[in-house]
Amino acid sequence: MPFQTIDALDATGKRVLLRADLNVPMKDGRITDRTRIERLCPTIRELAQKGARIIVCSHFDRPKGKIVPEMSLAPMAEALSEALGRPVTFAADCVGPVAEAAVAALADGDILLLENTRFHAGEEKNDPALAAGLAKLADAYVNDAFSAAHRAHASTEGVAHLLPSYAGRLMQAELEALDAALGRPSRPVVAIVGGAKVSTKLDLLGNLSAKVDVLVIGGAMANTFLAAQGAAMGKSLQEAEMHATALEILTTAKANNCEILLPVDLVAAQEFAAGSPHRTVPAMSVPEGTMALDVGPQTVELIEARLRGAGTLVWNGPLGAFEIPPFDTATVAIAEMVAGLTASAGLKSIGGGGDTVSALKHAGVVERLTYVSSAGGAFLEWLEGKTLPGVAALGG
Repeated sequence: MPFQTIDALDATGKRVLLRADLNVPMKDGRITDRTRIERLCPTIRELAQKGARIIVCSHFDRPKGKIVPEMSLAPMAEALSEALGRPVTFAADCVGPVAEAAVAALADGDILLLENTRFHAGEEKNDPALAAGLAKLADAYVNDAFSAAHRAHASTEGVAHLLPSYAGRLMQAELEALDAALGRPSRPVVAIVGGAKVSTKLDLLGNLSAKVDVLVIGGAMANTFLAAQGAAMGKSLQEAEMHATALEILTTAKANNCEILLPVDLVAAQEFAAGSPHRTVPAMSVPEGTMALDVGPQTVELIEARLRGAGTLVWNGPLGAFEIPPFDTATVAIAEMVAGLTASAGLKSIGGGGDTVSALKHAGVVERLTYVSSAGGAFLEWLEGKTLPGVAALGG
C-alpha cells in the first residue's frame, strides 16, 4: 500500500491535523498505561521542530455521539504536555467556532489538543460534514493512529480525502513492520497464534496458513484442534462446534505447504488458580477432571527448533494462561528465545494484540523484539488480510 510519510510534508507554518489514538486505559480518573502517549511523541516533536502548528485529535471511550464529561480528553492535554516537556493547550470542541478560535491562536511549533471526536455522532458515521469541519482547521493531515485505522470514521478516513495526507512516524513504523512480517518477509516465516477461541480467529488462521511456512497454534484454541482429531481433553476449554472447521483449516494448510504445529504435551491442572497442583500430560489424553492451561516442555522444544531457522516471526496470542504462574512457563520461555534470536540471529520478530502485548511485557521482552504493536483490532485485521480504511485513505 503506497503512502506518503511526513518526510514529504513541508510543515513550516502549516496547520497540521494529527490523528492520534489517546484512547488510553483509565482508572479512577488516572491514566494506567501511557504507552500510546509516549509512542505519539516523536511525530509531534518532529513536526514542532519543523515549525508546524499541531492540532491533535482523538477519540476516547464510547460516548456514542453525546458529551460525556468523564470521557473528555482534557486530562490528556496535561499528560501529553508532561510526555513532551512542552505546553499543550486544549479546545473544548473538535470542530466549529471553539476549535477554530483555538487554532487561530496557535504560533509555529505550538500544540493544541481538541476535544473527543466521538462527542459528535458524525464521527463513527464518517459524516462528510464533520470531516469537512475537521479539514477546515488545517492545511495538512497526518494519521499516527494505526490502532484506529480499521475504523472508517470522519477523523480517520473521511478527512484524509480532503487534505494532503501523510503517515506519522508511529503509523509508518507499524506499516513497515507489518510489511516485513507478511508483505515481503525473510523466510522461513513462523507464526504463533494463541488465544481462547478458534471462532474469533478464523480469518487470521485462514490468511496466515496461505502466507507462512509454520503456523504454531497454542492457547485454548489448540484444544479445539486436538479434540477435533480425537483427543481426550478432560474439562479443558474447547469449542466442540468448531471441530469440522478446525479439520478444514488443517487440510487447507497442508494444501498451502504450511506446517501446523500443535502441542504434543500439555500442562494440566484441576483448577485455574495460583499454586494449583499440575502435571505434564500427553496432548491427546488430558485426564478427566483436569484442564490444559499451558503447552508442555516437549512442545516448547519443537517450537524452539522451528524458530532457530526462521527469518521472520509473527506472534498473536499467548501459548497458555500466562496470567497465573506456572502456566506462563511456555510463553515466557519462547518470548525469551525470540528476544535472543532477534539480537543474535537477525530474526524479524513482530508481535501484537492485547493479550500478546501483556504476555510479552510479563516476560520482560517488549523492547527486545523487532516491533511490538500497541494496536489491537487493527493489527489483527491486517494479519487477517483485510484493507484498513485509515491506511487506504493515505494512498490518495
